[in-house]
Amino acid sequence: MRTISETMASALAQGAAKFCHIWLIERRDGVTLGFTDHDEALAFLGVACQAQSGLTAGAAGQDIGEVGNAAVSGVISSEAIRAEDIAAGLYDAATVQTYMVDWTGASDYVLTGAGTLARLESRGGVAEGGAFIAHVEGPAAKLDRVIGRRFGFLCDAALGDARCGLTGHLAAGTCDKRFNTCLNTFGNVLNFRGFPDLPGEDFLTVYPRSGDVMDGASRRQGAGR
Repeated sequence: MRTISETMASALAQGAAKFCHIWLIERRDGVTLGFTDHDEALAFLGVACQAQSGLTAGAAGQDIGEVGNAAVSGVISSEAIRAEDIAAGLYDAATVQTYMVDWTGASDYVLTGAGTLARLESRGGVAEGGAFIAHVEGPAAKLDRVIGRRFGFLCDAALGDARCGLTGHLAAGTCDKRFNTCLNTFGNVLNFRGFPDLPGEDFLTVYPRSGDVMDGASRRQGAGR
């Protein structure tokens, strides 16, 4: 629940048209850029916010503080978002905050959302018509990330990557991630990144039988996993 001042609440109740939106982007190098959909530049929290930047409430109106992902678009300019800075990764993992502000007195405002730039891409370069697309992640997006490794029968490496270890012609073709394929097709079982001996759903029903070899070895390695 957001807390807003009494003056803002009163103005909103009366439908007063004296509010604008401001976006602050703080890069990892400490540089903070400001943008507003107001028709004039504004000073907000010590940041000069550029007007007519191409950012609009319609483009960035989602509450990025709650959703997993949102997208914000705007115009590239040599004074603000520069294509070379995007290419250099200066905006990677930058923080984004959105505000509703009383432009007649920028000290009256409310934070409407916050998130992290997952990716900022340029389209058209620094020229007339150039634009950028900012992909913003809210806190909920962290719940979708895989941390650590998953234990499963299949290999979780990509064919030919550093964890797989195969290079050049050895990595040609496709791999179905199975243990037997790694063993018999690629001869790369030492780098197999799955768990072929992981007990299956039938583990609880397995019991000793006459004639079984009880040497502790897995019965699954020869089963096509």
